[in-house]
Amino acid sequence: MTTLLLIILLPCLNAQKKEIAQARTFIKSGKSLDKAETMMRKLLNDSSNQSNTKIHVTLCEALRKQYEEQNEKMYLRQKVDSVAMFGILQRLFLACEALDSLEMGTLVPQSSPLTSKLKYRARHAAYLDTYRNNLRSAASFYMRQQKYREAFDFNDLYIGCMKQPLFADYHYPESPLAAYWALFAGYKLGDYDLTMKYADMALKDSTHLEYTLQYLAETYQRLDNMALYEKTLTDGFNSYGNSPYFFSKLMDFYNRRSRPDLAMQVVDRALEKNDTSQLFLFAKSTQLLNMGDYLPCIEICDTLIRRDSTMADAHYNAGVAYLNLAFETEKNTSAKPAKKRELLKHYYSSARPYMERYRELRPEEKEKWAAALYNIYLNLNMGKEFLEIDRLLRE
Repeated sequence: MTTLLLIILLPCLNAQKKEIAQARTFIKSGKSLDKAETMMRKLLNDSSNQSNTKIHVTLCEALRKQYEEQNEKMYLRQKVDSVAMFGILQRLFLACEALDSLEMGTLVPQSSPLTSKLKYRARHAAYLDTYRNNLRSAASFYMRQQKYREAFDFNDLYIGCMKQPLFADYHYPESPLAAYWALFAGYKLGDYDLTMKYADMALKDSTHLEYTLQYLAETYQRLDNMALYEKTLTDGFNSYGNSPYFFSKLMDFYNRRSRPDLAMQVVDRALEKNDTSQLFLFAKSTQLLNMGDYLPCIEICDTLIRRDSTMADAHYNAGVAYLNLAFETEKNTSAKPAKKRELLKHYYSSARPYMERYRELRPEEKEKWAAALYNIYLNLNMGKEFLEIDRLLRE
């Protein structure tokens, strides 16, 4: 049985040796380097060959020579295929890391340090360290091409060197910038795992922190993780109080959950930081309108209109506030008839210029101003104007 097994194995081993020898010949001559790589990968596809160090070493050498060939072209200012060059670099890093892992797995720690028994680590690590920053260049290249999967992979490979045993002697620091771009690429891909892989590190990049928090918030919202969504929006609002994104999203979050009190706290805090912000003041007018505090709402709208008479939404809020005051007055059965008529006329007359101005500024928003003006003209006995609005509504 043993003899039969040897008879079967010997031809395979001989063929394997021939493949390795041929590949090394290609490498030595500097020709057919891609064929040398293909030959070694074909051998490694056979699980029985995956622990063969010679195959891994030959693969690394084939890739190293290919990359140097591309570098020489760049040095001579010859045309270089960037995609091909970056692909070789990526495969070279992965091949050397795989070889290092193989060596680690075949050694048993003894009294002497394990790394001293690794034949290829020091040489390969020193070589790859020279070109590690090119992984970031590749990531930037693919980011500009909007090829986010490739961009993530190169940033991932760059950051991963920190924990790779192959580079244990280099003590690479964290790279929050690369982590940010990895997070961004994952976000653009809509991939939660990729987005979150380096999120903690990306949060240390102060330059892009505002955007990092935005992408994380969007990711949590997609996942319907409202607890983390709220927390991230809050963190963003606390750090970037003037950001329309965090302010608007947080306001919307609380209003959708019927927490106007919390929404009002947000807008008041925002105004503490910037009491002249048009966005914050308008948001407060809307919040007051929704909470039924009509007179304070109108006061803020008037302030906004004095600053910018073309601010259509401020006119609309003020007009709606006066109309709501009129509707509340109509429902008040305890009011004296004469006083009630006086108040109704006042409120409808007050609402009229705001709504008419809103119509001028936003004629396309007919569904918002037409019904309002219908009620105003009807209650003010403005026959001509009422008939025009009635015709528009019928149309």
